[in-house]
Amino acid sequence: MALATFIHDGNSIDYTPGSAVAAGAVVVQGELVGVAKVDIPANGLGALALSGVFDFPKATGMSTAITAGANVYWDAGNSVATTDDDTGNNKLLGKAILAATDDDATLRIRLMQ
Repeated sequence: MALATFIHDGNSIDYTPGSAVAAGAVVVQGELVGVAKVDIPANGLGALALSGVFDFPKATGMSTAITAGANVYWDAGNSVATTDDDTGNNKLLGKAILAATDDDATLRIRLMQ
């Protein structure tokens, strides 16, 4: 008796937002974090990427450098990637695949769920 039925590879999932979502927007659903690869209209079927490599905004200034290989979280309140999980309030995006200095405004991340 089969317990599970294969649906698809899971690199992206269907998503129907209540309001329009712009390409590049980070969407958090509980512990699941995805990125809209294209614009998704309100109440229209679209898709969120759950895997892949993306450049995300990060804070700049003193003590904001991030090393390659670090776990990185999405700070939805400030719309930046950070190494601070804020006691579980910031959701895991993935791992930094390139180091970023204090002056870098973006960080390259491999998404992981």
